[in-house]
Amino acid sequence: MPVRAGIVGGSGYTGVELLRLLTAHPEVEVRVATSRADAGRRVTDTYPNLRGHIDLDWAEPDLSVLGGLDVVFFATPHGVAMTQAEALLEQGTCVIDLSADFRLRDPVMWAQWYGHPHTAPHLLAEAVYALPEFNREAIRPARLLACPGCYPTAVQLALLPLLEAGLIAPDRLIADVKSGVSGAGRKAETGLLMSETGEGFKAYGVTGHRHWPEITQQLEQMAGQPVGLTFVPHLVPMIRGIHATVYAELSETDVALQSLYEDRYRAEPFVDVLPEGSHPDTRNVRGSNRCQLAIHRPLPEGRQIVILSVIDNLTKGASGQAIQAMNIRFGFAETTGLTQPGLYP
Repeated sequence: MPVRAGIVGGSGYTGVELLRLLTAHPEVEVRVATSRADAGRRVTDTYPNLRGHIDLDWAEPDLSVLGGLDVVFFATPHGVAMTQAEALLEQGTCVIDLSADFRLRDPVMWAQWYGHPHTAPHLLAEAVYALPEFNREAIRPARLLACPGCYPTAVQLALLPLLEAGLIAPDRLIADVKSGVSGAGRKAETGLLMSETGEGFKAYGVTGHRHWPEITQQLEQMAGQPVGLTFVPHLVPMIRGIHATVYAELSETDVALQSLYEDRYRAEPFVDVLPEGSHPDTRNVRGSNRCQLAIHRPLPEGRQIVILSVIDNLTKGASGQAIQAMNIRFGFAETTGLTQPGLYP
């Protein structure tokens, strides 16, 4: 019997990405997809690309319907999942949240960065941060999964091998990261119009971005000690993609970096360590659940290293990673429904 799934907030970009991927998943049947704005309309009227793949109307997010499902994905703005998760968990439904509601362990810090109190702080200790490459075993029995953000995914995968091995100075990390405009969600906003973003390139959130505490929290868990991170996000005129250029300083110079990364990620189906000297391109992972990495040392015997990390923000940075975590949680092969290569060109 297939896993019965629901998607709350299905009409946004991460929601339709979930629909695109789950309609091809052999072990899942999407029973409910909700959208307050589009309730009663056909899903395929909103997204004609799904014609012939899904036969549903958008529904209201009714807990009495969602609670009868095996898994519910929240592809909603921050602050929504925390109001509904407990009721679903009490009915035996696994909750997979793609928003930031359960990523931070400290409710005071959550309120500081998201502007209002956390309404379910008692669930934060139970929530499992669902980065499979680091937290796979904790995902397997979890009832409540917090999917990582897109920026945090690219940065963490870039630094994980070095932090685990204790090979870099943890107090001098820099992440210079670029995102396509779909990372801001599906909404009408002047700053996201093509005429505003096209032919332009800018940083934002330099003095503080909501993903900074998430990245720092997780890097400290990997390192086993405090870290110092400078994180600067940028908006680039493309639809999908994250490119992270991450800088670190080696604590010792006699390190075979390429072998370190290849060995750490050899068994990871969705992390591709490119050959030495490579420069990954966001278009190579567009529409796929893969992260591509390349490691550089500008001076062969120097301490400075540069890690390049690219993902699709909607797939490995959101919906694909959520399905990867679901596969682990329900005992499916981790790659089930996620083997699509990147779209090219």
